[in-house]
Amino acid sequence: MSCPLLLPLLGRNGRRAISVIGGGRRGTDALSGVHAAARRFIVDLSYSAHFMDFKGSSIPSSMKKLVVTKLSPNFREAVSAQTVAVPTPGDADLLIRNRYVGINASDINYSSGRYDPSVKPPFDAGFEGIGEVVGLGLTASSHYTVGDTVAYFGSGAFAEYTVVPAKETVPVPAVKPEFLTLLVSGATAYIALKRLGDLAKGETVLVTAAAGGTGQFAVQFAKQAGCHVIGTCSSNEKAGFLKSIGCDRPINYTAEDLAKTLKKEYPKGIDVVYESVGGSVLELAVNSLATKGRLIVIGFISGYQSASGIPPFRGGTLPVKLLQKSASVRGFFLPHFMSDYREALTSMMKAFAKGKLVCEVDCGDLAQEGRFVGLESVFRAVDYMYAGKNLGKVVVEVAPPAVSNSKL
Repeated sequence: MSCPLLLPLLGRNGRRAISVIGGGRRGTDALSGVHAAARRFIVDLSYSAHFMDFKGSSIPSSMKKLVVTKLSPNFREAVSAQTVAVPTPGDADLLIRNRYVGINASDINYSSGRYDPSVKPPFDAGFEGIGEVVGLGLTASSHYTVGDTVAYFGSGAFAEYTVVPAKETVPVPAVKPEFLTLLVSGATAYIALKRLGDLAKGETVLVTAAAGGTGQFAVQFAKQAGCHVIGTCSSNEKAGFLKSIGCDRPINYTAEDLAKTLKKEYPKGIDVVYESVGGSVLELAVNSLATKGRLIVIGFISGYQSASGIPPFRGGTLPVKLLQKSASVRGFFLPHFMSDYREALTSMMKAFAKGKLVCEVDCGDLAQEGRFVGLESVFRAVDYMYAGKNLGKVVVEVAPPAVSNSKL
């Protein structure tokens, strides 16, 4: 294997940047006689404070990012916007210009320090992003090049630029926010139902907060498994959306009594519950389980903004109820199932490309102060989601997307 040829280039400030040209690709560079198609531009900020990136624009020396400076379930109190230097990617890293970032209910758990009590502020906020590669290390260049579009699930996403290990990124056909919905919300529903739901054709599945970021996917995957699907929501508009994605029985709990409806219409109980609300809704779900029913806890958002993060739950009779029905309660936390992650993402992306999966995105177009654009609007987006106003996955547009040649 021949060694790559290093060619010094001049950055915009006259200092040296590095281009790597390797072999093994079709196409010949008329000047050097080596393969032009394999050219890779490698970021090296020790040589240049400004360097060339995709389509010839200059990456600034500073950027904005959101940092957790104080542990609190109040996101606005815990997190602040800071101006810092654009980070330098290491040998196996990518520098990604974020175009869209996803909002998750668990952003508040993260800002309150519940996920890892040993981590002390300051630390970066945000779990997922999508954008273009604008810089990369030498090893990373064997798989990626400047201009590639990628998505990632990892900390520090609430920033204009983020350094991510190349092995933790996923190539995507285009910078579309729909792909962002799959990283956490879609993957949670796909893996939880597959690994813990044990879905069988003809079973009855209840999805709480069904019109939200992850609920929308649970509805679709349960329906694809041949199940009868019930979905709870808070408005007639959301109920209409749920019907459009295959939900058999949307229940607007602001207009109907959820407990009475389930008891009347499903006297034999519910086989599988995909539950993310907690508190009284979790209690009702337990009481509604059928014989051999399975309840999957993927969250308990009703308690996240409290001091403890845990909603009140009267579970004194839980062992008796489970025993009498041979039922089970199963917890799901996505980081514990990363061995399933890539297969889940691949499957969902193929389904979306074929038009077999709806990825509903809410960018705040109907929000009082308008669309979520710019990093500072993350604060509004979190408030919007916790007010229960979103239909689909809440996404913030960090910067306008580049022109795409994708066929999707």
